Amino acid sequence: MKKIVILVISISGIHGMLFAQDMEKIRSAVSDYVEGFYDGDTTKIIRSINPDLSKRGYGINDETGEYKTHIMTYERAIGFARDVMEKPEYAAPEGAVRKIEILDAQDKIACVKLTAYWGIDYLLLAKYENKWMVTKVLWQSLPDD
Repeated sequence: MKKIVILVISISGIHGMLFAQDMEKIRSAVSDYVEGFYDGDTTKIIRSINPDLSKRGYGINDETGEYKTHIMTYERAIGFARDVMEKPEYAAPEGAVRKIEILDAQDKIACVKLTAYWGIDYLLLAKYENKWMVTKVLWQSLPDD
């Protein structure tokens, strides 16, 4: 009986350690995602986003105050990062917010809320061969209050 208890405790400890490592890998993937857009770093975009990306967002039109739908593919994400690199005025403002909240994480999937200077992103990540990558994003800009 004592051996069984020790085995269960050992397995629980290993599972907890692996879960903590996954949480850090999830956080790292989301950091690469936001920094890739903020800084125009295509390496971080490629490292953090799965080529099957589906990103849809609702940004407020400055002139009308109405929401406009924006759709972004993997290729467009890389292109946007390149645009930021080539035109520094597109880069994130100094000290821009980048709050990462892991809402749920399982063995193969995770859901994360990212607060960025452009608004709120809800990201779905999947684990591919022990690497966490963003696969789906739904976002909206925040209205000026």
